[in-house]
Amino acid sequence: MLRRSALLALVAISTSAVAQEAQSVRLAYLSGYSAVIDRPLYAAFRRGLAELGYLEGRNIAIDARWAEGDPARLDALAQELAAKRPQIFVVGGGAAIARALVKVSGTTPVVMANVQDPIASGLVTSLARPGGTITGMSDFHAASVTKRLELMKEAIPGLKVVSVLWNPDSSTNAAQLQDVQRGAPPLGVKVLPHPVRNPADVEAYLSRLKHEPGMAMLLLGDFVLTTHMERIAAAAMDRRLAAVYTTRSWVDAGGFMAYGTDFEDLYRRSARFVDRILKGAKPGELPIEQPTKFNLIVNQRTARAIGVQVPRGLLARADYVIE
Repeated sequence: MLRRSALLALVAISTSAVAQEAQSVRLAYLSGYSAVIDRPLYAAFRRGLAELGYLEGRNIAIDARWAEGDPARLDALAQELAAKRPQIFVVGGGAAIARALVKVSGTTPVVMANVQDPIASGLVTSLARPGGTITGMSDFHAASVTKRLELMKEAIPGLKVVSVLWNPDSSTNAAQLQDVQRGAPPLGVKVLPHPVRNPADVEAYLSRLKHEPGMAMLLLGDFVLTTHMERIAAAAMDRRLAAVYTTRSWVDAGGFMAYGTDFEDLYRRSARFVDRILKGAKPGELPIEQPTKFNLIVNQRTARAIGVQVPRGLLARADYVIE
């Protein structure tokens, strides 16, 4: 009887040790998007971790929060995550999220799953040697925004006016807007900027949106806009307006066309930074990486619904065509 009791005690101790090991790594993940919009991105990040041997419930735990497209929630959510005492913070959805986490992280490393331009955002001074406690992935939106404008003009030769939705609180959005304004005149296009800082601004813009001949809509990458993609895409369709977006998820939601970074690839690759830091690397010495995959997606169903005939040459170059 005594021997059995000793055996049970040993099993209990072993089980406790395994449980402690299962929770030995704790991450904190903060996204500016809604949980629904962020689902494929968060899944890609977790898939990247699994490929490296980190499995939730076995050797890693993730505390995740979503701001639902509302910048006012970021600081409180960051503080809530900091109270969990994670070993690494992970940024999902832009520089504003990174800044909120840096405020509370102290010396804890911060890994970016996607930030448009870490240098322009003031997060780092160098991609090669970021220094400090932050590293990860840059999504390179700034370099693709003029390309989206060119693709829009190619798809709609009669384009005259582009309504640009952008967030003035984003330094990278401000730089991108300037790029669009410089690139528009050679294409014979006028730019009408519309600032959008929060969900209320999105609704206010959509309430005024109407169809005008020769007009289309261009969205700059921002978590406030992305969280409301279904609402925006539906409004554009209802007003028979062509709109060019940043990622495939917009086109899947009914948008006309998108060109930009493969975000799921970015999120999956960001897991490697987590792995290297957990193995002893200093975040400030890990070069920030940029995307290697860019996609052009055209929604032919939407094109037909809004009366746009996409040139065959453009369709031939598209990575994906939704029929």
